[in-house]
Amino acid sequence: MEINEKKLEKILKEQREEYQCYVDGKIDNSNKKFEFQLKEQGKNFEFQLKEQGKNFESQLKEQGKNFESQLKEQVKEYQRYLGACVEDFESKIEVIAEQYLDIKETLESQAKTLESHTKIIGSIKVDVEIVKTDIEFIKSGFKKKVDLEEFEVLEKRVIRLEKLLQFQKAI
Repeated sequence: MEINEKKLEKILKEQREEYQCYVDGKIDNSNKKFEFQLKEQGKNFEFQLKEQGKNFESQLKEQGKNFESQLKEQVKEYQRYLGACVEDFESKIEVIAEQYLDIKETLESQAKTLESHTKIIGSIKVDVEIVKTDIEFIKSGFKKKVDLEEFEVLEKRVIRLEKLLQFQKAI
């Protein structure tokens, strides 16, 4: 048997078609298996997802209850703390109020003392003015009088003049 080019092409074409049918059959088979497995896995996944959802919901509810109980306890603790802070603040305000009253009383007494001192200073000022006037009067009186040095000088002159007069009388 002789094989020429046309026969060879025909044989190859037939083999290619056969192989293509074989491959297509294998692919269809694989696709069907894959689709079946995919559907099974999808069902399995949905089931597992539902189970996990139920577990998650139950855990979430339990954690919610735990959270609520912890939150309530923290609220009570915070309220106790705020109560203590309020008491401390009120006691400090009372101390400040007492100090304010003491300061106010002291200020009032100092105001009265200042008022009396002002009156005393006013009367002292009047007295000082009188003393100044008296000193001016005395000064003017002293200006008319001779001071001690001038008096001693005059006394010496008088003594010399008396001696001179006595001497002239004696001559």
